[in-house]
Amino acid sequence: MDSTGGKTMTWRIYGEALALKRAPNSANFAEAAGYLPDQGLIDAVDVAISLGQPLLLTGEPGSGKTQLAHSLSFQLFASAPIIFNTKTTSTARDLFYQYDALRHFRDAQLHKADGASSASDYISFEALGLAILLSQPRGEVAEMLPAALRANPEGKSVVLIDEIDKAPRDLPNDVLNEIERMEFSIKETGRTFRVDNAAVRPVVVLTSNSEKLLPDAFLRRCVYYHLPFPDTAQLRKIVTARLGDDSKRPWIVEEIRKFEAIRALPIKKKPATAELLAWLRILEQLASEQKDGDPALHPVYKNAIAVLLKDKDSQDTARKVIAQ
Repeated sequence: MDSTGGKTMTWRIYGEALALKRAPNSANFAEAAGYLPDQGLIDAVDVAISLGQPLLLTGEPGSGKTQLAHSLSFQLFASAPIIFNTKTTSTARDLFYQYDALRHFRDAQLHKADGASSASDYISFEALGLAILLSQPRGEVAEMLPAALRANPEGKSVVLIDEIDKAPRDLPNDVLNEIERMEFSIKETGRTFRVDNAAVRPVVVLTSNSEKLLPDAFLRRCVYYHLPFPDTAQLRKIVTARLGDDSKRPWIVEEIRKFEAIRALPIKKKPATAELLAWLRILEQLASEQKDGDPALHPVYKNAIAVLLKDKDSQDTARKVIAQ
């Protein structure tokens, strides 16, 4: 434990959790359990948690930004993260709750004789709002939580705000105070919820594909890390973690080399690790149909490249590499 600026710093939270090698308790967590972050990313996560700041991740699609949130939630809490998928129409309020004003108005007109309906009946909570509610005494918020979350114990959760750069530019600035103080107010009911105990402060992971620059004021409140695309050694580790022992696939090294050669080509969209794993799974099936176990000799091999590349020009270019 260290103390800086009056805040207690708790280091190595994620790093120590990874060292325990938690086994997945269901198939749903298999990928999260097999996630292999580099040391720089582990340190960035631990710093963000210790400071109580959001972690902002950038990197090309498929570099593992979204998977980090799943790994973090699994390793720390054996659960899935609460996800907000940012849209071009998202507003600051959407991160916390939605109010169905139209349905409220319609029901009020239909049931005038029954008395006024409550606005709280027409509010549903979104990712950050749910995470803040989960940190509150359960007796005060149980009825506001979805049935699936009511059994969750009070405490921390991981929130993933995916592709925040898709949002209108005002959104990051509009949530500065809410994310820093970890609080929000419901305008329609006048209620405010706030995380007063740092021990149950939600862990916030933001991802960006850098399609749009984020405001400086917002960036100052984040811990930032850029995820580079895995090198050859890391790709081998990822493949082994997801597909099992390489010794049963003597062709793996050559196919990873081809994958990297394809990524080096001047093509529109470079394939990511998700496409690599899907491609190798297809090749594994092809290898099982070959007497010598070499998928490259299978008649379907050249067409399997459709898993990696999604436009004709890129496929034509890559087939030349494969043929060589």
